[in-house]
Amino acid sequence: MNNYDELYRIIGYRFNDETLLKTALTHSSYAAEHKLGYEQNNERLEFIGDAYVDAVVGMKLFEIMDKAHEGVLSRRRADVVCESTLAEIATDMKLGEFLLLGKGEAVSGGSMKPSILSDAFEALMGAIFIDGGYKAVKDVILRLLGKKIVLASEGKLSSDHKTKLQEYLQDRDHNVKIEYRVIDQSGPDHMKHFTVAVFANGVGLGTGSGASKAKAEQAAAENALSKGVK
Repeated sequence: MNNYDELYRIIGYRFNDETLLKTALTHSSYAAEHKLGYEQNNERLEFIGDAYVDAVVGMKLFEIMDKAHEGVLSRRRADVVCESTLAEIATDMKLGEFLLLGKGEAVSGGSMKPSILSDAFEALMGAIFIDGGYKAVKDVILRLLGKKIVLASEGKLSSDHKTKLQEYLQDRDHNVKIEYRVIDQSGPDHMKHFTVAVFANGVGLGTGSGASKAKAEQAAAENALSKGVK
């Protein structure tokens, strides 16, 4: 697809130098297939974009979560600036339709692969920064990721219940001791079933079960959160 008008409409930005945009959308497989130089695929732009997405998302979270600890801010930023979230946004943007992929990558569904989409999103942000400067890329990032940033600030973007519980408890007692104990296990070795209880400073908060200790721990944390620990 060579007409970028729809993409410009989605991102709310029009490139001055459209070759930058084309480079941002050029996967290494296409560049290799067409014997293009390394600087003509999107990996260098991805490097720049990653830094600015990190910075803009981090600054917005810093403003919204004005009393949060550094560790909490880092985890919330990671919820936004991760492959799954960026790929979801790229999918919503239909970014895959604009990508230049090698024949093999295209046939194997490369335009829908989360890793390729998230990298292309970051490369696009890097291209916007070079083309229009910091304010331009900041505006685009906040336009596209604003809702995800708000969800992350509220702890609603991650499905990691253990981390949510830990953050809640540490916000109230920085030295809290959190412990997960297996209180029951059943079934043969190849089909074990675990029940785990979670404790904070020795006080039981919830229990959960699962086919592995890790899943049972997540279920126990979710159970604790469901009782009002949010």
